[in-house]
Amino acid sequence: MNTLYATLLSPLGELLLVGEASQTAKGGTALASLSMTGQRNRARVRDDWTHAPHAFTEIERQLSAYFAGELTAFDIEFTARGNAFQQRVWKALEAIAYGATTTYGKIAEQLGIPRAEVKDLGIAIGQNPLLVVRPCHRVIGADGTLKGYAGGVERKEQLLVLEGALPPQLPLG
Repeated sequence: MNTLYATLLSPLGELLLVGEASQTAKGGTALASLSMTGQRNRARVRDDWTHAPHAFTEIERQLSAYFAGELTAFDIEFTARGNAFQQRVWKALEAIAYGATTTYGKIAEQLGIPRAEVKDLGIAIGQNPLLVVRPCHRVIGADGTLKGYAGGVERKEQLLVLEGALPPQLPLG
């Protein structure tokens, strides 16, 4: 399978989009990864990948509409990645509504994950290869604090403010 990639400038900085051609995907490309500059475990462009900005036109359109506050749900096909546990956790992330947040504990309870395995849940969330479109940024700590985000807590806050889940921070002064 030929891996395609493109970059997109966004309010979060440069995004790297990685995907594969798909007969069933809207726009013809299924998204495998969406990562950002400075992200932990960011995808890195490989020599055997094809730079194909045209292949991501529909995905870029949806991301631009999201960042403009005009889109609250993505209609993007994803490639299947991850083990069975990760897939269960990631499916739960996809169910978190725009403008809402939930906690690690609530997701664990929803999935029937024992308290002793909540750390594994956090690891699976942290390994989500599809930042923004699979909304791991909507998961917060039980005490309401913004816990880790592969793209950085500042970007997590930026996304939650955009979605109306957090009030904008007033500048100090």
